[in-house]
Amino acid sequence: MRIPTALLLTLVATSGMAAQAPVPAPPTVPTNGYILIDHDSGRVLAEQRSDERMEPASITKLMSAYIAFIALREKRLTLTEPVLISENAWRTGGSASGGSTTFLEVNSQVPVEVLIKGMIVQSGNDATIALAEKVGGTEDGFVQMMNEYAKRLGMKNTRFDNSWGGPSPNHYSTARDLATLSRALIREFPDYYRYYSMRDFTWNGKKQPNRNGLLARDPSVDGIKTGHTESALYCLVSSAKRNDMRLISVVLGSPSIRAREDASAALLNYGFTFYETVKLQTGGKPILQPEVFKGATDTVAVGSLRDVSVTIPRGQSAVLTKEANVKGPLVAPIAARTPVGEYTITAGSEVVARIPLVTLTAVEQAGMWGSMVDSVRLWFE
Repeated sequence: MRIPTALLLTLVATSGMAAQAPVPAPPTVPTNGYILIDHDSGRVLAEQRSDERMEPASITKLMSAYIAFIALREKRLTLTEPVLISENAWRTGGSASGGSTTFLEVNSQVPVEVLIKGMIVQSGNDATIALAEKVGGTEDGFVQMMNEYAKRLGMKNTRFDNSWGGPSPNHYSTARDLATLSRALIREFPDYYRYYSMRDFTWNGKKQPNRNGLLARDPSVDGIKTGHTESALYCLVSSAKRNDMRLISVVLGSPSIRAREDASAALLNYGFTFYETVKLQTGGKPILQPEVFKGATDTVAVGSLRDVSVTIPRGQSAVLTKEANVKGPLVAPIAARTPVGEYTITAGSEVVARIPLVTLTAVEQAGMWGSMVDSVRLWFE
């Protein structure tokens, strides 16, 4: 069916019109700042001082891991590749510094996967610096990469000064930015994300437990990262998946290990209790097929490249309004993935998602006669 280009297509679910149960305010938790988001839709479910710059401590290592995973994906690094442990990695981040350590020995050769486990499970500063030097040439070079990737991810209030989370006036982030990073890490690297659920890790004869106590307390929790310095206090980024819903919480500046775990658990339970994530559309599938002028074909498939999911208060899924709007007229040639409109989802009076619509296929220009006919038709649009 040919759909006029200027048409606003609206699909309305009319069943289940009963008023929803009220959603209470988020729990009060002892932190300097926090945020709770849904992983699939990105919707913020609760937040407090989420854009205030704070010291991330070892949560910094999420970005170090993200870059290491990129290097693995691009074949610039392999899991079995040996890495020379420099004196800088040993002295700055190892047992000589008194910080978190994987107990690496200077001038030893350690496989990349061991360093990744050491960085993620034990939060080893030495393992992190060794990886940074391998991927970035020097730690300073790696830090430049960290800041560039932070910019690409839209982490507007983040700056890194080292790879492992050492205190510095020029080393800061926010709860929102760290949630953005965590969401990207889980979405882009599901195979490597499994390291964050490891309960322990052994190297050099030493069994080293994961510092994330929520892994033992809640079977739905499968990550992500702890952090602590005297100035940052106790921090924790957590993620849990229950049924088909995944939430991410970021807690910064709690007074104790127990407090950061309790705060994270309370936020996650709040989100799972009062909200649900609903998948509305599969990525790459047409939402509508508007008319194309001067094209080798009369219409073009338009949709979202990613799955369309929304996070809403429980019980609202039956009263969602979905509107797909394509700005016209569409004139060939049109490349695939050309932005052409927007998909808007509303729950009651609240817009819960705005999704860019793009062409899913390319449309070549028609021959001379077809183009002439459509040129005349365009005069009357």
